[in-house]
Amino acid sequence: MVIFDKSQLLKGTLEGCILKTIAREPVYAYGAIEYLRKKGFTDLTEGTLYPLLLRLERQKLISSELRESAVGPKRKYYLITEDGKDYLKQFELEYCALERIIKNILEEDDE
Repeated sequence: MVIFDKSQLLKGTLEGCILKTIAREPVYAYGAIEYLRKKGFTDLTEGTLYPLLLRLERQKLISSELRESAVGPKRKYYLITEDGKDYLKQFELEYCALERIIKNILEEDDE
């Protein structure tokens, strides 16, 4: 039996979900992980998120700043940039279109 590898399926969508999370409000990495886990990404790890945040920052889709923390050292908060907002809008449009296509195929009766 072949086991389906959902990591490839999630790879592209996680980027958009992270941007949407940051667009809601500036967030530090662990806060983003907690939020995304609560929303259903239960297998999300720091090892997956941190490289993605670095890539998004290099692409100038997000920026970061250090902020005071009430419970320890300063935290690096991530904020979405104008380019990131534009990218997120495009992601949402493309994702919804792709979702409709896949749904049409999966719900099609076998002939």
